[in-house]
Amino acid sequence: MVVTAVGTLLSAAVVTGAAQATAAPTAARYQPEMVTALAHSLGVSEDAAVARLDRQAAQEGELSDLGRAGVATDGAYFTADGRLTVNVSSAAAAAQVRQHGLAARVPQRGEHALDRVKASLDAQALREAPDGVTSWSVDLPSDTVTVHVDPDRTSAAAKSFLKSAAAHGSAVRIVRDGQGLTTQATVYPGSSMSWTNNSGSWVCSVGYGAHDSSGRQYLVSAGHCVADLTDLYVNKSHFAKGVHSRYALGRQSVDMGIAQVDSDDSVATQVGTWGQGSNVAVKGSKRAASGASLCKSGQTTGWTCGAVKSYNVSVTYKDEHGGPDTVVTGLATSSVCTEGGDSGGAYISGNQAQGMTSGGPIGQQCSGTNSSGSSYFQPLDDALSYYGLTLNTN
Repeated sequence: MVVTAVGTLLSAAVVTGAAQATAAPTAARYQPEMVTALAHSLGVSEDAAVARLDRQAAQEGELSDLGRAGVATDGAYFTADGRLTVNVSSAAAAAQVRQHGLAARVPQRGEHALDRVKASLDAQALREAPDGVTSWSVDLPSDTVTVHVDPDRTSAAAKSFLKSAAAHGSAVRIVRDGQGLTTQATVYPGSSMSWTNNSGSWVCSVGYGAHDSSGRQYLVSAGHCVADLTDLYVNKSHFAKGVHSRYALGRQSVDMGIAQVDSDDSVATQVGTWGQGSNVAVKGSKRAASGASLCKSGQTTGWTCGAVKSYNVSVTYKDEHGGPDTVVTGLATSSVCTEGGDSGGAYISGNQAQGMTSGGPIGQQCSGTNSSGSSYFQPLDDALSYYGLTLNTN
């Protein structure tokens, strides 16, 4: 059995469907389904979507050139109009950035200083989960660590957390708009990428395939999708077994994990698009900058698009079945809409794999490729590095 669509509902229709398996013309800069979905998401023409992707790729190439030239940068992000802005520490470095056609900023703090602030908040949260503080992350455009709080639910631990946050002064921004968050696996009376534990049967979406130095094949997934290290099934047929997860309910967690794929199975190097066109080939795993466009494939909401918001995000996940809260660190957040069952599904920007769905707002509803919403994903490059794996590419 071969899993022929990455990040999709693992049903017979997807595994064997000719429409999902048709490759796009190799001459195209971007595959049509990426352009169509992105145009819907942005509310622009397909020509404008292509132009945006071209500008994004060109600017990220200039950023890479800066690094090779030894210019010290301190984070970079895309603005709403699609311009890449680079943080630097001096006017001289800013001039070098501008010579490469990019916008430059000398921030009050910058990414490295904000990472230290966030690390101190992580340490506070990991001592006691701050129920009512839904997420906190480094937000480069505002040059702050932004903390989202549910104003209707503030626990004693949350009050203590916010007191610690306030001690950092203007480096921390409090936003009282938080919604309860949860991981996005769902109890399901059937199979997809499914497993069974003492709580019942569960389903997630397939992530990415990778291999170790000996050639052993693995599925890289959201950690909570393989946390029980159980057998995983596609269409009631065994295809992998969980071997490691950094997610544990109620404990300090990172939402990454891997499953060893059966020797007669494989995970394809294409992301399925749920009828929006041909599959998207996976060419690498270069991380997209904050503000970059991306799409995700998942078994519940299909093919939805948006943009990267922030990296180095921490969240408090609620357990919808009465279990303890879980603080998860190391995530990224996006404006891509997801629902329960999308967990583990594949995020991709252009042809560069970005990560796997981790969670999102409780009760969020999505419909169509132009839906607005939010979600959290586990960056793929961090998972590959942690487990010493190499991404399988097309």
